[in-house]
Amino acid sequence: MGCLHSKTAKLPSPDDPSVPNKPESVNEDQVDQENQVPGFKEFDLSELKKVTNGFSPSCIVSEGGEKAPNVVYRGKLEGNRLVAIKRFSRQSWPDAQQFVAEATGVGKLRSNRLVNLIGCCAEGDERLLVAEYMPNDTLSKHLFHWEKQPLPWEMRVRVADFIAQALDHCNIENRKIYHDLNAYRILFDEEGDPRLSTFGLMKNSRDGKSYSTNLAYTPPEFLRTGRVIPESVIYSYGTILIDLLSGKHIPPSHAIDIIRGKNVLLLMDSSLEGQYENEDATKLVDLASKCLQSEAKDRPDTKFLLSSVAPLQKQKEVASHVLMGLPKNTVILPTLLSPLGKACSQNDHAAVHEILLKTGYRDEEGAENELSFQEWTQQVQEMLNTKKFGDIAFRDKDFKNAIECYSKLVGMMSVPSATVFARRSFSYLMTDQPELALRDAMQAQVCLPEWPTAFYLQALALSKLGMETDANDMLNDGAAFDAKRQQHNSWRC
Repeated sequence: MGCLHSKTAKLPSPDDPSVPNKPESVNEDQVDQENQVPGFKEFDLSELKKVTNGFSPSCIVSEGGEKAPNVVYRGKLEGNRLVAIKRFSRQSWPDAQQFVAEATGVGKLRSNRLVNLIGCCAEGDERLLVAEYMPNDTLSKHLFHWEKQPLPWEMRVRVADFIAQALDHCNIENRKIYHDLNAYRILFDEEGDPRLSTFGLMKNSRDGKSYSTNLAYTPPEFLRTGRVIPESVIYSYGTILIDLLSGKHIPPSHAIDIIRGKNVLLLMDSSLEGQYENEDATKLVDLASKCLQSEAKDRPDTKFLLSSVAPLQKQKEVASHVLMGLPKNTVILPTLLSPLGKACSQNDHAAVHEILLKTGYRDEEGAENELSFQEWTQQVQEMLNTKKFGDIAFRDKDFKNAIECYSKLVGMMSVPSATVFARRSFSYLMTDQPELALRDAMQAQVCLPEWPTAFYLQALALSKLGMETDANDMLNDGAAFDAKRQQHNSWRC
């Protein structure tokens, strides 16, 4: 299961009239309309522990150096949202209030050019930041440590353009200081688009005025005064341009010497094998030279960066993941899916219906169930009749009547039935109400937290809602519980 932690344990009943029909995972009130990013919040430490399996080493994505000790974990929040959780030492942020205030300020930013910050936590000695998860590595990896192919020229231009857009957005939002801009701060999302990490906008209260990278790459004014100014960010952007042009770590002073000597070809990445327009390369070299001016006042502003780089993009219609040769929405499906899991992955509704009928209520054997254990009364008789009529309607594919009977049944039962929710979920799906189908499948998971059927039905509903990545995640989760169940059964044998 990795880092899964389901939100459904806190889910209210779908039959409560105060609850909106739309599930929380797609609740527009909780999500930024343009980017579908949740609003910034303070997390409880217990929640972040759960989604990282107690900060398990298996969830570690990267670790910082001695100068800035931190660890980044991969976690899965409620709503099945993947996040990166950066864990600092208390020494990095002694003042908890300042940490929260700084994070909250940065958390107000929202842009599809940024790795948006969606939360923080400051409890005891813990200092944690929660941001969107970027699955396709860093610019450093694609530029300097590539395995299959070098980063194509057009993608390098796109990185320059998108990061200029990110910096300009930060300027507009009065976030003009970015600490230590480098190739590790640029990450690629699931579409392959480059984004600028918002972690660099956080000013560390202990050593926020220092650069963690080699001093050869720091702006001259920092070496003189120890202070970072907005123009320092432009200088660092110039070092990124040199990285993109050369595919190497070249100190800015050395790059400037090459440019002044008009030996531009010596600067260019040989792995590109000349697959670029010389005129475009010259323009980027010229822009890098302007950014790397020793006097801060001589450097351009972010608007100039945008006007210089944007026209160089020649393949805007081609998606980034195509340019980079990345599969879109990569999901490794389990090698073995149960018949129900396979039917859900193929959207085979007839097969799903048949399997649900054959399974009946046997998966709830051993679970506390009002239908089996309540005293025999007139109320129980009515409840059993309602269940019977619902099951008959479900068998006959009369899904509207099935919904009506099962809804009545849910209101009568003091202990809910996972199977009833599962059947009503499928009935909602077959009457073109996927959001309610998702809600009921989640309720089935509340009843039986490790029931594969609940996950498979969520996958079916998510697929209907067009949320294919989340649907595939749910298929994987269901298959993992299926495997766990099969292993348990084999031990019993």
